[in-house]
Amino acid sequence: MSHLTKSQLSKLEHSLLEEKEGLEQHFSENENENEGTDSLRVSTGELTAVDNHPADVGTETFERSRDMAIDENLDNQLDQVNQALERIKSGEYGVCVTCGSDIPFERLEAIPYTAYCIDHTPERTVSDDRPVEEEVMTLPPKGAGEHRQQNAGRFDDADAWHTVEEFGNSDSPAMAAKRDAKDYNSLTLDDE
Repeated sequence: MSHLTKSQLSKLEHSLLEEKEGLEQHFSENENENEGTDSLRVSTGELTAVDNHPADVGTETFERSRDMAIDENLDNQLDQVNQALERIKSGEYGVCVTCGSDIPFERLEAIPYTAYCIDHTPERTVSDDRPVEEEVMTLPPKGAGEHRQQNAGRFDDADAWHTVEEFGNSDSPAMAAKRDAKDYNSLTLDDE
């Protein structure tokens, strides 16, 4: 017997169906777009990438990989929503698949497709699909860049903040003194 009332279960099922509809709509709207398998020339509509700045190609590559990651995540979420709807039909919804304890309504309300209680939620994993460039990249030599800005006579963001902070702001005493001095000088010039 489920610990959820009929109204709670109905509300959660409605939420799951809305989420499923939204996810399916996302995939139906984007089904005409390529799945990252087309060449860069085909996906951008350019005849060649030679005349483009390398950053343009990099941006396009980044956008394609980001879209693929988003679609992978949404596809996983759609699978979880469908599994939750199946658990509702079978009467197993709202129970942790690991330990069998009831999942609190508040948790189900926040994440209606969850199949786990808080204690048994699996670790999130990062996709194994990594850019091929990572295979050939090497770490910089040890110590590279350490104290580079100090030795070059430049200052970093924190130094810049402290430098700007010395000038104060419109509410600080330093600015008020400058404002008063300016007002005093303008008065004495007008009097002459």
